[in-house]
Amino acid sequence: MRVAVGLSGGVDSSVAAFMLKEAGHDVVGVTMKLWREGRYKGGVRDACFGAGEELDIAQATALAERLGIDYRAIDCADAYEREVIAYYRETSLSGRTPNPCVFCNARMKFGLLPKLAREGGLDFDAFATGHYARILHRNGRFAVQRAADEGKDQSYFLYRLSQEQLAHTMFPLGGFTKREVRAYAREHGLVMADKPDSQDFYSGDRNELIGIEDREGDVVDESGRVIGRHKGYWHYTIGQRKGLGIASPNPLYVVRIDSCANRVVLGERESLVSHYFRVEDVNWMGATETDASIPCRVKIRSTGEPRGPVTFQNGICTAPDGIMGVTPGQSAVFYGADGEILCGGVISAPQA
Repeated sequence: MRVAVGLSGGVDSSVAAFMLKEAGHDVVGVTMKLWREGRYKGGVRDACFGAGEELDIAQATALAERLGIDYRAIDCADAYEREVIAYYRETSLSGRTPNPCVFCNARMKFGLLPKLAREGGLDFDAFATGHYARILHRNGRFAVQRAADEGKDQSYFLYRLSQEQLAHTMFPLGGFTKREVRAYAREHGLVMADKPDSQDFYSGDRNELIGIEDREGDVVDESGRVIGRHKGYWHYTIGQRKGLGIASPNPLYVVRIDSCANRVVLGERESLVSHYFRVEDVNWMGATETDASIPCRVKIRSTGEPRGPVTFQNGICTAPDGIMGVTPGQSAVFYGADGEILCGGVISAPQA
């Protein structure tokens, strides 16, 4: 089988390419070029998007030469600006918390990148990445399944992939731990064996991406009483406790963001617990779309384990035990008994 591997210059994608080559596949490498000098300042290269991209491309090129495979670095900078940065900016200014990696995967890495690679003359049967996830095929449907290394599992970021995308996707690292992957890289003399993982999607100050001047507004308690000032509601996220600058006998958290009134609302921990919340723009994966109640577990952020039991029905997640920190704009991803993604969508409104 001819497999295109998305190479980032890091250890995971490099090992994925090496494993596929060893397994006898005809491998080609592709990389998204996202950074355009002068558009943003960026920072230290510890993210998917930022200055210093040429070093990652150089490492991917060296790997391709060692493996004796065809390799292309494909310019996706303008599309990334339209699809990911614009989404990040608009979501932040709406008072919600964006999840750019989710949309980058569906629209860019598993969408535009293989499309442009084929249009550029690369022919391949499947597309592979170094994500820690697995693919389950059951009852005629494909679903992303949690990785063997639960501490590194990246399934949450992949819930928007379509059935067509999943039918031609491979995750070679899904059954391995991160420790095993690094050991494999050292054993095969890969120079990026101990290269640190990317920590975020952007290496610089995120305010650059939003692109507007600070705008002061009120910080209020849940009764509406003004207790402080802020420099821009988009600097805050639901559940935030640090950096509030408000003295209180009890710990305070951001419980709501009112973009229209330019207000940040603080409350105590109990106010962050939701028993119901609405989910929109749902992508059905392991389950087919239905009006029936689905028993499952849910993740409302990329870190931590799925919570539950919960049910999902007609766009509403019901959590009998309550879930803390449900954040509009973030994704809710619903998992079945075998760790497979049933569906997922964007949180629109938490309810007590």
